Amino acid sequence: MTSEQHLAPFRMPDRLFAELAAGGGSATAVAFLERAERARRLLLLRTLLGHLDALPTPLTPVAEAWRVLKEAAEASPEPVERLLLAPATGGWISHMLRRVHGTATGPPLWAEAGHLCALAIAASLHAGTETALDVPLTSGRLPVPGLGMVRLPDAQEGLAVGRAMTAGGELTVEGPGSAAGTVRVACRPLRQRAGAAGAGAEEGRWLPLRALTHTGPDGAAPVTVVLEDLDPYRDLDDHLPPDRLDEDEAREWQRLFGEAVRILARPGAPGPGRVDLAMIRAIVPFGRTAVSPPPPPFVQVSASSGDSFGGMLVVRPASALALAETLVHELQHSKLAALLHLFPLLDDDRAERYYAPWRTDPRHLTGLLHGAYAFTGVAGFWRDRLAGAEGAEAVERAAYFFALRRLQSRLAVRTLLTSGRLTRQGRALASGLARTLDGWLREPVPPAALSRARAAAVLHRTEWRLRNVAPPSSGAGNPRFRPDRTPWPDVRTHTFATRPAEPRTADEHLAAGDAAAALARYADQLAADPAEPHALAGWIVARAVLDPGRTTRRMLARPELLQPLPSG
Repeated sequence: MTSEQHLAPFRMPDRLFAELAAGGGSATAVAFLERAERARRLLLLRTLLGHLDALPTPLTPVAEAWRVLKEAAEASPEPVERLLLAPATGGWISHMLRRVHGTATGPPLWAEAGHLCALAIAASLHAGTETALDVPLTSGRLPVPGLGMVRLPDAQEGLAVGRAMTAGGELTVEGPGSAAGTVRVACRPLRQRAGAAGAGAEEGRWLPLRALTHTGPDGAAPVTVVLEDLDPYRDLDDHLPPDRLDEDEAREWQRLFGEAVRILARPGAPGPGRVDLAMIRAIVPFGRTAVSPPPPPFVQVSASSGDSFGGMLVVRPASALALAETLVHELQHSKLAALLHLFPLLDDDRAERYYAPWRTDPRHLTGLLHGAYAFTGVAGFWRDRLAGAEGAEAVERAAYFFALRRLQSRLAVRTLLTSGRLTRQGRALASGLARTLDGWLREPVPPAALSRARAAAVLHRTEWRLRNVAPPSSGAGNPRFRPDRTPWPDVRTHTFATRPAEPRTADEHLAAGDAAAALARYADQLAADPAEPHALAGWIVARAVLDPGRTTRRMLARPELLQPLPSG
């Protein structure tokens, strides 16, 4: 790893682009994306080093830290390569570039630049080299990327300058104490890893980074995925303090991850919904550090960033099936982000005016493209689950989500193709997704699940327009958005996943296929509040089921025009 890289231009073979455009991608296609991301990462790092070279700092100068890192890379290239290409390192590089250009904030710039010293320390430990660097400490804490975190006992609170020394794999860190003098910790991070013998010897002083493990069905060597709760650059942008999981929560993550891997292990050719788990470099547990209170069965929040290829933030669900679906979803985002780094796929003015079937707010075109690509993968995931489902309940659930996500994704792809803002490569990508989805739309699905999926899709779009689109003022014109729009809960997507045995609410009657009973109950709700969007959307859809004529089709297309509200 050197700062003087001589890189040949990247030219993606047409067949690899076609694989990715269809929503999938073979191991060869994914490996190409990873090589491209490596080149991009190194170019960004070179740019960042140029900005930091003259930065005043009380720490070891950037040039010296970079020298230590390069020497370690020459002695032990593979682990240092993994360190520099880790998702959190990409997050740090991009965050720092935003800092030097004034578009991000954080701790003092010299302290954030000092993360390069921490990277150099980690590299030196892997290589077994000897070095001594001045590093930033936050209340006595020093994150060591890819390995864990040192905690000095009785350390000075707040930001301080410490000293980190490596020799033969041993790390010694010292810094100012809370009263006077210096405090010191010595440890061996490569030996004292989570779950390893003796890992607790320095409990309270050394926190090893945890990892999730899985072994392939052929008995291959275990693959590890970092469970990142310590690195300050694990977030999508902002600097974060460590947020250590308790032991029970970490074990629950391992249990769910192991089950999710088994769910995804269905053999078959690469395609949308099938992932190479080696792509996952890190999972950042978000929002909870303990097993209590119980989490919901589905993932409420997950996210990823093009700056952190192979990384994702996930709020842990209670269900391994939900975690498996989320792994597919976020890896789709990683693939598309890498493609966007290689090709200009669209001309996006960033105006948030497009309907995305999985969002409650208007989206810009790039967000719509990301959603279409991710949910095509999710549709493929549920298609695989349907093919292997056992039992009526599993079949109904898989069929519903396959039918829903293929329909929603195709609607988004149509919007993309008719936007007039796709480049040649962008049209090729959207057309590839369209071919995949059109083929899936011809595949049979159990009628009851298909009916619920269609109803859920129409309900979402109808409520979205009622909540976001304002009725036009006098005279014709383009749709305009309501100034008072706010986020709203999309409860129907999961409510409609199963057919209720004993329907009671209006939504449950509609999900059960009894539109007349649903219509009467929606009308009762609207008698108390005629403009309530959830009930009004249900009333419109139930009415359309009972009377599928031209009038109701117009009502479904532009529900915001429904003035005044009909009464029954």
